[in-house]
Amino acid sequence: IIRVGTSGSLQGDIPVDSFVSSTHGLGLDNLLNYYRLEHNEQESQLLQSFVTHTQLHAQITNPYISLASGSLLKHFVKDFHQGITVTCPGFYGPQGRVLRLGIKNPELIDRLTEFRFGPHRISNFEMETSAIYGLGRLLGHHCLSLSAIVANRVAKEFSKDSAKTIDRLIKTTLDNLSAS
Repeated sequence: IIRVGTSGSLQGDIPVDSFVSSTHGLGLDNLLNYYRLEHNEQESQLLQSFVTHTQLHAQITNPYISLASGSLLKHFVKDFHQGITVTCPGFYGPQGRVLRLGIKNPELIDRLTEFRFGPHRISNFEMETSAIYGLGRLLGHHCLSLSAIVANRVAKEFSKDSAKTIDRLIKTTLDNLSAS
């Protein structure tokens, strides 16, 4: 299963109109908490470090994480940035957007951007990857998420032609799969 979609970058060096292949899906959406997803030791340590750093606690979410399929990911290295993709349960407050209401964790975007665990960092966020990775893992599927970066939240930049970027990602995905 390969997700091909759009996303917002959380790193200054991942510009708009570039591509990300997600090494992990880190869920803030609680979906996988309804299933028997077991984390290995490294995943548990990464999650504990993430919760401590972001100050996201059980009142807001109980994060979970799943890995991409290595057999798929290896085909999407050249011309792709890689990193952890955070899956948010909504577009506004869960992605740190302040409207007329205050949010519980106003530093969330900065904390996501700054998070590091060994060689891992958060590259981007969207609303599907962790569910696809987690459910796919539980059902025995190989899953990968590929994103066209249409916004950079750090640089406050937006793609001037996101449709063109999405078309390039679709073509690149099909080319890489047919070449493998």
